[in-house]
Amino acid sequence: MTTKEAAASLDRKRVRPRSTPVPAEGENGLFTESWFPVCLSSEVGPGQVIGRQFLDGRIVVFRDETGLVSVLSAYCPHLGADLAAGKVVGTRIQCGFHHWEFDADGWCEKTGLGDPPPASACLYRFHSVEKFGLVWAFNGEDPWWEIPDYPKAEEELAFSVSYDVPALPVDPWVVCANTPDWQHLKAVHRLNFDHEWLYDRIDWTDHSMEYDLEARLDQGEGPALNARVGIYGTSFFRLYGEFMGQWIAALTAFHLVAPGRTQVYYSLGTTRSDGSPEDDARVAMTHDLLFRLGKSIVTDDRPILHSIRYTPGVMTRSDRALAHYLGMVRDFPRSHESADFIN
Repeated sequence: MTTKEAAASLDRKRVRPRSTPVPAEGENGLFTESWFPVCLSSEVGPGQVIGRQFLDGRIVVFRDETGLVSVLSAYCPHLGADLAAGKVVGTRIQCGFHHWEFDADGWCEKTGLGDPPPASACLYRFHSVEKFGLVWAFNGEDPWWEIPDYPKAEEELAFSVSYDVPALPVDPWVVCANTPDWQHLKAVHRLNFDHEWLYDRIDWTDHSMEYDLEARLDQGEGPALNARVGIYGTSFFRLYGEFMGQWIAALTAFHLVAPGRTQVYYSLGTTRSDGSPEDDARVAMTHDLLFRLGKSIVTDDRPILHSIRYTPGVMTRSDRALAHYLGMVRDFPRSHESADFIN
């Protein structure tokens, strides 16, 4: 280093660059209005009820005798018993403490000793849907966007659905942000793809981003992946396309267990078997391949996500997609209509 270069170096001030922060889930008591998975469909059989932590409180998921799944606040408005300790009676959930019964909309229809149900006795009902082997709940008064379908009908696909453990100590949107982070995809996950013109080919909506990805794994030495990939809301990643000779559908969904805590679910699909042993083996092999790939991606991310303090700072041209997505998260509608019920 010359004397002139040394002097110039001394003149540079070390100031950590920070952009506008992204609000954390639960900040000011609010959460993004997204569809969050809350359990596997297989965990709630007919007549079953389970409890889950969600947002900053607790919910119950139950399936009535008709097969309908409902997601409600967990605490009975009588004395606060957790309805997960109750049971399903016909199309209602019954509190285990005093046998008050609530319908699928959360209204008290019956008390244990026959007193008329108080008009104000109710639970919070989350808008919910079953899709791709998961039960989803929407945070917000009314859903203003829908979970997208695949180009193939759901009944034409065979899904394998599972958890990844342990939970990640970040908000779901932090995990979602890895998809438009092309420096991350190349450095950590060793994907080889041309990102130079990809930004101009992204399809943005007010709640999502999608783009066509042509990539090779293992820094170009591995198999080709030709897929439509995207992030939806602040809570799930989805891709579908061709991989190793199979049509695949892979969804990684993020349950907001609590502020700063994310449970990862895998919903992995391929075309349904024709019933032959050979085709059954194909489906099982594809599910296993997709699980191992998804698991390896999360495993790559774990050391980073278990210690990161996600603070957008100085960025480069390659970060344009990431910057756009983070801007979308900053502006995302936030609410907490269930606050008085789930806590």
